[in-house]
Amino acid sequence: MIANARMYAMDVQATELWRALLRAVTAQAGLNVEVIEHAPPAAIDDLWRRTDMAAVFMCGLPYSRSDPKPTLIAAPVPAAADFAGRPEYWSELVVRSDSRFYDLESTFGGKLCLTAPNSQSGYAAALQYLMAFDTARTAKAGARSPLYREITAPAVTPLGAVTAVVDGIADVAPIDAYAYRLLQKYRRDLTSKLRTVARTARTPIPPLVASIALEASVEGAQGLRAAFTAAHRDPALKVLLAGLELSHFVTPDPRDYDELRISFESATAYWREHPLAEIVHPAFVV
Repeated sequence: MIANARMYAMDVQATELWRALLRAVTAQAGLNVEVIEHAPPAAIDDLWRRTDMAAVFMCGLPYSRSDPKPTLIAAPVPAAADFAGRPEYWSELVVRSDSRFYDLESTFGGKLCLTAPNSQSGYAAALQYLMAFDTARTAKAGARSPLYREITAPAVTPLGAVTAVVDGIADVAPIDAYAYRLLQKYRRDLTSKLRTVARTARTPIPPLVASIALEASVEGAQGLRAAFTAAHRDPALKVLLAGLELSHFVTPDPRDYDELRISFESATAYWREHPLAEIVHPAFVV
């Protein structure tokens, strides 16, 4: 079976920490697991379709829309105080620190960078958050126009989105809050040039999932869950968790992710009738 942390492999250091953590935890669970590479441009959807997953990070939105759903194994709890000890996250809407933008509304009329159309933090969270701004702006003006001039090409990853803003390809981008925490730790060369102008609502953080086949082996799934939720009690693993800005893992409730699908369907229906930008990259046409 395989394990992978591509979603949070922000740089070489973080990647190695994830590899070490996934190897150690799956070994403690008594499973023979290979930690594989699946870096861009390889499609992450292809990773999630594999039938030999033991511990693979999956975005909550595609998980909520999957049928049948993969088996939930564990959800990370970031260590920073902002996360309040819960397996939740949000999106940081970031701009260049030297830009003229002082809040989210000041970015309207500019270029918005999104990661991928199947991303909660890099796409859906922004769609949902921006709906209220759009309705308020329309009510005040008495007429409607798109909030943004352009939605740029998919950035694919949080690192790609951060780079697009730093390089001036886009004016603003939503970034997975936990991924941004890792970027602040390991890519200060980029995050030192950015500042946050808004935060979206909290939602369940992406979980580690396994293929349905592992659930069929009840002992295997339960043992792996137990190994992840106990990892913070192991001194060696606690060091790895600290390097990844994590406190511990918990066992998530699949029902917590249902709201992501419902909110996404509502947001896409809204933006289908009210275009978000004058120019929309084909990947983001709803």
